[in-house]
Amino acid sequence: MPQLTLSEIYIYPIKSLGGISVTSAPAEERGLKYDRRFLLVDENNMFMTQRDFPEMALLKLSFYENGFKVLNTKDGSHIVLPFKSDSNENISVKIWEDICGAVRVSQDVDVWFSTAIDKKCSLVYMSDDEKRIVEKKYLNENHIVSFADAYPYLIIGQSSLDDLNTKLEKPLPMNRFRPNFVFTGGTPYEEDNWKDFRINNVDFMAVKPCARCVITTTNQDTAERTAEPLKTLSLYRKINTKVMFGMNVICKNNGTVSVGDRIFLY
Repeated sequence: MPQLTLSEIYIYPIKSLGGISVTSAPAEERGLKYDRRFLLVDENNMFMTQRDFPEMALLKLSFYENGFKVLNTKDGSHIVLPFKSDSNENISVKIWEDICGAVRVSQDVDVWFSTAIDKKCSLVYMSDDEKRIVEKKYLNENHIVSFADAYPYLIIGQSSLDDLNTKLEKPLPMNRFRPNFVFTGGTPYEEDNWKDFRINNVDFMAVKPCARCVITTTNQDTAERTAEPLKTLSLYRKINTKVMFGMNVICKNNGTVSVGDRIFLY
């Protein structure tokens, strides 16, 4: 059996904004540390993503002192955020079918983001005591999740992307699919059939293939959209009406994962 190796790790501190590539990260039940703990919401406190606002892709994140720097690549402006918000302005926000407690970061931060994406919005943070439960349809257990769509982790095999790219006129980078984990070794789409697996000292469980949306058609550097890869994926990766690519995963215990770690299936 080919060796499976964790080759890339990504966190997305603010849902639907640019990700950060890291070489090592603490894995927690809610997701990788810092992953999708912040969220932009509209005036009705409804969550916002690149599905409706592709220009969110142009806001890139990096680590900066004791927090994150958000760079607006359109005009070079930036803002710095702490790892956690100490605001006490509690609000309720809606993400898909869930109503979650969150804290609004600050009015100044709201002004900056509203200007950056030309839409009035607020930045909110999920505190440690908020317990949003993962989608129950495929998992009869109470696992928690951040502001990610439904599950704490997404893993994709490099072989899967390589296979897709052989079918496209122009190959696409992995960032179109916004995974937390990328692995090398194995065969295309083998993650579809995974159950339990371990990376370093952390046990994970694959729950279901990930249904893909229009965000995959968004160039993460320009915010431009085309028909691909959904057009091609729909020809051979469709289950019922949904296009699948990558695997949704939960974490069973806390630990640390690093690029280069072996992945063991069991």
